[in-house]
Amino acid sequence: MTLKEKQDTLVEEITLIPDAYERLGYIVDRGKKAAGLTEDLRIDSFKIEGCMSQLWVVPAFKDGLCSFRSESDSAIVKGIAELLCNFYSDAKPEEIIAADAEFLGEVGITQHLSPNRRNGLSRIVESIQRFAQSCLADS
Repeated sequence: MTLKEKQDTLVEEITLIPDAYERLGYIVDRGKKAAGLTEDLRIDSFKIEGCMSQLWVVPAFKDGLCSFRSESDSAIVKGIAELLCNFYSDAKPEEIIAADAEFLGEVGITQHLSPNRRNGLSRIVESIQRFAQSCLADS
């Protein structure tokens, strides 16, 4: 599935939820259901700086595709990170670099986040895209 197809599916899924706060609840629920990371992966090299909560994103590159897993001590951040990691996983680096996460604003997710949470969201995307860029450079 391409990132455009994933985006269309997510937008459709999220816009079915009529209330903006229920949409945030949906994001939190995604985080609660996510597997998370084992303690040995919660290390500084995977930590996302500039986020008020503890947040780790673990990237991998195999068979030409990137994948990402995450963990956070904040329910909303964990949900957003899980959504973004799932969105960008199993995609080619060039596709990741070309895709932003602006659609989260279009479905009313980012408007109800504090400035610090929005900053954390952009840091996750930056980290994912930086990793994709390094995969392109290495290949």
